Amino acid sequence: MRALIAAQDAGVSPDDVLITAGAAGALFIVATSLLLASDHLVVVRPNYATNIETPRAIGCAISFVDLAFEDGFAIDVERLKAAIQPNTRLISVTCPHNPTGTMLSRADLDTLIALAESRRCHLLVDETYRDLSYGRRLPPAASLSQRAISVSSLSKAFGIPGIRIGWLVTRDAGLQEKFLAAKEQIGICGSVIDEGIARGMLERRDAFLARLLPEMARRRDIVQAWVDGEPLVSWVRPEGGVVGFPRLNVEPGFDLDRFYGTLLESHGTYVGPGHWFEMPKRFFRIGFGWPTEAQLQGGSTPSPPR
Repeated sequence: MRALIAAQDAGVSPDDVLITAGAAGALFIVATSLLLASDHLVVVRPNYATNIETPRAIGCAISFVDLAFEDGFAIDVERLKAAIQPNTRLISVTCPHNPTGTMLSRADLDTLIALAESRRCHLLVDETYRDLSYGRRLPPAASLSQRAISVSSLSKAFGIPGIRIGWLVTRDAGLQEKFLAAKEQIGICGSVIDEGIARGMLERRDAFLARLLPEMARRRDIVQAWVDGEPLVSWVRPEGGVVGFPRLNVEPGFDLDRFYGTLLESHGTYVGPGHWFEMPKRFFRIGFGWPTEAQLQGGSTPSPPR
């Protein structure tokens, strides 16, 4: 399975790949292996909760570089550079970004890698949605530098989160040995049955994605058409993944709690309110990858499994 993952991109070998319990397991391994209470990290926010809460539990200092709707949720590389301190051990970003669906440019990725190399820290890139990139697909950050760590999984693009299979990639052999030791302390090894299912999916990866990407692009267009015709909603069009982060154009006194409650209780509509991501409540994450295109078009969803 490591060979199948490595074969997807130039510059990566099977020895660079560590199989983990989903991307969440990979992120936990990275944080607990690299960070001490005396360290500092820079986190581009919003970000996956593990990249924030685990460092908080460790007790290290965190500087946030917040993405702004007005800037198209693009990373301000100069602000990120200014946030780095002498004891910075890690820079944490996601690409394609969750929950906005935006992507780094190749130039910005190269700049972040050069920054990590010059400051002798590590760049962590959560690439869970990389296989669902529309138009352009960046190489894994780990293939470009020993200072970069890539994390991904089969949970998002391949729709099988239940098997809990993810991986991290680093070309630094010493660092990989440390990550392996952490994995052995946390979970010893993965489920052979789950890894067998994962191998089967990876063996037909190209054919699967060839069918999936055009369908998800059509679904993104369905949401775009809705946004274009709804004055109360704006969004930054996602460049990857199957989620977006619209903004409600409402007055400050609008009852957002009641709005989200009505969506759930009256319509069975599941969204992620902004405060889940330490963002204002008038933002919300919406997914367009589930359940079916027809149901998405009609704005209806089936009852979820209990």
